[in-house]
Amino acid sequence: MNRHFIAVICIILIGFSMLVGCSNNSTKEPKRHEVRETTVDEKEPPKQEITIAAIGDMLIHSQVYEDAKTETGYNFTPMLKEVKPYLEEATVTVANQETMIGGEELGLSSYPAFNSPFAVGDALKAAGVDVVTIANNHTLDRGEKAIQRAIEHWEQIDMMYTGAYKNEADQATLRVYRTKEGIDVAFLAYTYGTNGIPVPEGKPYLVNLINKERMATEIKKAKQQADVVILNLHFGTEYQMLPNKEQKDLAQFAADQGVHAVIGHHPHVLQPVAWVKGKKGNRTFVAYSLGNFLSGQDELYRRFGGILKFTITKNENEEIKLEKPAFLPTFVKYKNEADYQVIPLKNITNNDLNGAKNYYKEITAHMKKWLPELEIMEP
Repeated sequence: MNRHFIAVICIILIGFSMLVGCSNNSTKEPKRHEVRETTVDEKEPPKQEITIAAIGDMLIHSQVYEDAKTETGYNFTPMLKEVKPYLEEATVTVANQETMIGGEELGLSSYPAFNSPFAVGDALKAAGVDVVTIANNHTLDRGEKAIQRAIEHWEQIDMMYTGAYKNEADQATLRVYRTKEGIDVAFLAYTYGTNGIPVPEGKPYLVNLINKERMATEIKKAKQQADVVILNLHFGTEYQMLPNKEQKDLAQFAADQGVHAVIGHHPHVLQPVAWVKGKKGNRTFVAYSLGNFLSGQDELYRRFGGILKFTITKNENEEIKLEKPAFLPTFVKYKNEADYQVIPLKNITNNDLNGAKNYYKEITAHMKKWLPELEIMEP
């Protein structure tokens, strides 16, 4: 093989090697469109979240506390066993304690002037209740002594109370429940009256009466100290299934003040929930009446109650949103004025209540009358 031919072959091989080399280098260049990093700005903004639950009237008639009597005292805990899971799962649960728990030493009593055992408070605490409202038309039933004794017990079991107080300083102390999630909730409570019993002279702290001027001042204070304001109002007409004009006017007033939710009590029957638009464009969630939760009243519709639940969120801009309202209908089950229990209505059978399924449909439709999106919780 001559030198000329060898030289030509070498030149061809060198050129091919360079061509292949260039081709390999081009394939090693990264394809930019195949790699995409997600930036922090594209993620959903972080938010804090809690749930709040509320129940209606704890109205302890004599047949209820007699049923709770034991050899050593009183025990109401079994009466709330079936609903305890729904009360304790919420971040904060509030109950309307309609009757003062002045204790046995004062003498227990029923309608029209109630006084209940301390054990009622113990049962609420054990069931997961965190706050009690005690401003209602029965607050003064047994006088100042019953109020002071009740408050002493609430403090002993570390239960936040609002609406009635032991002195002026106590009344001036805003009730703010500070959650570990970082959302602070203020609870205010007022009643339309006290069944004609005058508030002791010089002691207005014994019960908060509905007064728009004072309420506006305290709501403003609450908005400065808390993220969320819950207004508990004892108002309305007893046994009426729909709110009256005064209730609607007060709900509008609350919305105009920027209250986040209004929880109503007193009618002893369920009234629908609704959104009320405030003058600044805000929305206030209103439950006009949550009915009786536990009582000795035997008229059928006074045995229906429920657990209201909603979610509160706070985003990175400190904006508060109330959403996901839900309701679990309940029923006070008993037989021959004994074996009182609060049961999810969905679990009530025809043996307990003739036509139970039809009543369940009626009650759920009633509560959704003005809020079709209201979720009905399943037991």
